[in-house]
Amino acid sequence: MADVRHKRWVKGAHFIITFSFLALTISGFVILMAHPRLYWGKAGNDLTPALFELPVSRNYHHGGWDKSVPFYHTAGSAVSAARTYDIFNENGWGRSMHFLAGWFLVITGLVYLLAGIFGGHFRNNLVPGGKEFRLKLLWLDFLSHFHKQVPTAGKSPRYGLLQKCTYLAVIFFLLPLVVLTGMTMSPAITASYPFLLKMFFGEESARTIHFFAAVALLLFLVVHVVMVIRSGFKQNILAITFGK
Repeated sequence: MADVRHKRWVKGAHFIITFSFLALTISGFVILMAHPRLYWGKAGNDLTPALFELPVSRNYHHGGWDKSVPFYHTAGSAVSAARTYDIFNENGWGRSMHFLAGWFLVITGLVYLLAGIFGGHFRNNLVPGGKEFRLKLLWLDFLSHFHKQVPTAGKSPRYGLLQKCTYLAVIFFLLPLVVLTGMTMSPAITASYPFLLKMFFGEESARTIHFFAAVALLLFLVVHVVMVIRSGFKQNILAITFGK
């Protein structure tokens, strides 16, 4: 059987996207440490109920709030609350890294997407055939990863049905979802494209969706690495870098 090689643009995109995602994961966690509470809707803060709070240590000490005080010393004036602590979030470098890595991911992802569509990569290698895509076959393929030996790299030139469906879900759903929700959290972008706020039900809802989509991508990465190791780590690494 002839050797099946990844194209150079596939290898390059895989390399850049992988390191961009790792940088986004690290910096995203640092950003999350500033306020590990998730909300649903347009706004949320320490004084509003959260959808849930993550068991993540904050990178500043929360000293609480003083009792409410009026903005103006007149009857019926607006009421607020005074902080008893200064906001000092050690995440400036994380936000800078997140922004930079995000654009590496977006630009490389767009190149990969266009090349995959017009070059036939998706059609020839990832899109399941009409007779191939059946829920029963997908379920059997899923079970085979637990009960059978994973094919060794080089002996199975084509992707399995589960691989195809997973890769398509990541490429056409999870990655675009992460990018769009990330853009929705930027006031500069939503000022020009306010439909994003309506699409994701508000900035805080976008932040919550962004978190869960990122967790799903992280789980995909972990499973992907495990399968790479099971099917031949050295052969797979060579295949996606400098080898066959």
